[in-house]
Amino acid sequence: VGSGITGALMVHELCSAGLRCCMVDKRSIATGSSIASTALLQYEIDVPLCEMAEIIGEDNAVSAYRASLASIADIEKVLKETGVDADFEKRPSLFYASIPKDIELIEKEYVIRKKHNLPVRLLEKEEIKKLYNIEVPGNALLNRVSAQMDAYKAATGLLLYHMKKDGLEIFTHTGVTECVEMPEGYIMETDRGHKIECKYVIIAAGFEAGKFLSREIMDLTSTYALVSHPVDSKDLWPEQCLIWETAEPYLYIRTTRGNRIIVGGEDEKFSDPERRDALLRKKTLVLEKKFRRLFPSIPFKTEMAWCGTFSTTKDGLPFIGNCPDKDRMFFDLGYGGNGITFSMIGAQIICKKLQGIDDERGRIFGYERIEKYW
Repeated sequence: VGSGITGALMVHELCSAGLRCCMVDKRSIATGSSIASTALLQYEIDVPLCEMAEIIGEDNAVSAYRASLASIADIEKVLKETGVDADFEKRPSLFYASIPKDIELIEKEYVIRKKHNLPVRLLEKEEIKKLYNIEVPGNALLNRVSAQMDAYKAATGLLLYHMKKDGLEIFTHTGVTECVEMPEGYIMETDRGHKIECKYVIIAAGFEAGKFLSREIMDLTSTYALVSHPVDSKDLWPEQCLIWETAEPYLYIRTTRGNRIIVGGEDEKFSDPERRDALLRKKTLVLEKKFRRLFPSIPFKTEMAWCGTFSTTKDGLPFIGNCPDKDRMFFDLGYGGNGITFSMIGAQIICKKLQGIDDERGRIFGYERIEKYW
């Protein structure tokens, strides 16, 4: 259930393992959150490693970060194997202290990442200015293992690939009205009056998965983004690295293959669509101002702005696996700002589970931690 990038990666793993599946979505393919995704692929999670370690334990937190790191390479491999052009490009990532008091956070984060051999380099503000022509209040962390892509092109490309190769059936504009558990599986009823009999159900519907969950496990957040007119490559910052900051909510910046600049952030802790959309013009002006403060010499002009809703959890991690009362229903919910990398992890874990193969990552992202830490 769900045809976005999460569902597409899930389908890829299932079809590649020889498992027969079909997909349903109440919209057209990949026109939910995926079409609005800014698709920064980073092993860094919204909750810093040093803070996550205090919530779920250092070993678990490090395992989550390592899983995210591996998933970037796994996504690249999937796109290469299928020949899907999703504008995938490797990029350095710069995570800087927004205010002087966050320098301590950056230094603490550097220490724990180095301790566990995660890719990271500590930069002082003078070096940041020299390397990237950015003046920031403090230091920063740099890694060279991040990437970016077009989530919509990836999702539609993967689904088309498996429709042609494996006969994948996709039913769009098909909402699920009821999901009845039977001894050998599920009967799903649709709003078109049809029924689907299946052994297992996998929910890959993001923040809209709530009706399938036995309890609320996420918070909804409204977010804002804009994209510029194309900019001459000589005016862009060196290496076109991904840029984000320690502030909450944080500003993030990337470029596209066509030398456009994407700027996002200004998150708000609510999900009301009318209230969210009413703030779009104001949020666009704020994001423009923040970008120009960092890069006053870049001729930036917004071509389009948009807003959307995504889910977050207290520990910054996704929900992958079963609820206690739903043995044959699996959830692949990439909550947080790392939804795409989490989706790759979830697709692998669930596909292995269906084949009777245990994946130790499942315990980190599973339901059990919700009972423990919530």
